[in-house]
Amino acid sequence: MNYLMRRLATFPLVLLGVSILVFVAIRMVPGDSITAMLGTEAGLLTPAQRDSLAAYFGIDQPWFVQYWRWIGGILHGNLGISVTYGRPVLDVILERFPLTLELAILSMIIALAVGMPAGIFAATHNEKLSDLGVRIVAMIGQSTPSFVLGLLIIYTLSAGFGVLPAMGEFAPLWQDPLRNLSQLILPAITLGFAFAASVTRISRSAMLDVLSDDYVRTARSKGASARSVIWRHALPNALIPVVTLSGIEFGYLLGGAVIVEQIYALPGLGRMVLDAIQQRDYALVQGSVLFIAFNFMIVNLLVDLAYVALDPRIRLGEQ
Repeated sequence: MNYLMRRLATFPLVLLGVSILVFVAIRMVPGDSITAMLGTEAGLLTPAQRDSLAAYFGIDQPWFVQYWRWIGGILHGNLGISVTYGRPVLDVILERFPLTLELAILSMIIALAVGMPAGIFAATHNEKLSDLGVRIVAMIGQSTPSFVLGLLIIYTLSAGFGVLPAMGEFAPLWQDPLRNLSQLILPAITLGFAFAASVTRISRSAMLDVLSDDYVRTARSKGASARSVIWRHALPNALIPVVTLSGIEFGYLLGGAVIVEQIYALPGLGRMVLDAIQQRDYALVQGSVLFIAFNFMIVNLLVDLAYVALDPRIRLGEQ
């Protein structure tokens, strides 16, 4: 409990640092909200018109004043108003987040369902032809960019079968589960393929280390079956590196898979942030990055707590 409280106490400090970085970074991008909205016509504005628009977008004050106003709003639960959507930033984020969350969960399920058995199989057939085959496929998976795989899937479906992935307006899971799954299964496979390759390699390496430990040899000498040795004795300790990798990857996926969302025309969080940066929607970019950073910290905390469940020898917070 003390460890949990200490970790939670660091959240505001981390979010404060992230808020400063994103606030400064987005304002260092050339241009502003006025130029992004009007394009070349922004040069035709009179000084009075530009000043009026600057006041409307809230960029007429020094950076320190703008930041202080934004932080003050956050303390009252207000992330600001998106100039692109004309709505509260938090409402826009929560509208896009369910898609990104579902896509991340599906990608993780696919990656773990494929990568873990493949890694265990390769470890138990070490230095055999089947092990070599698994490692080659894993290397190909890691070296293939997700956008290449996504475009190959779309091309294969369109040229080979005359169909295209289900796109258009996104159907939430609770409204139309079948259409929702048809829209997300191919993006999930695209994201899960590369991650499955990483899971395969790290689970193979972890299993090889664990299988050479003394307690595994002891279990074998006592007559435990090969299945029991692998799944009951070796696997729980081999899962720790996999959990670490999964936590990092899941945190990244919660930030939005921009390229995959763009290829499959999915209105997810990553695509929204990219559009907000292009439109210089400062409030939406800042609020989204804070939201993503908070999710990442939650995932990291859950991963640390999972270590204890997997290995009772680990005691969080002890020196």
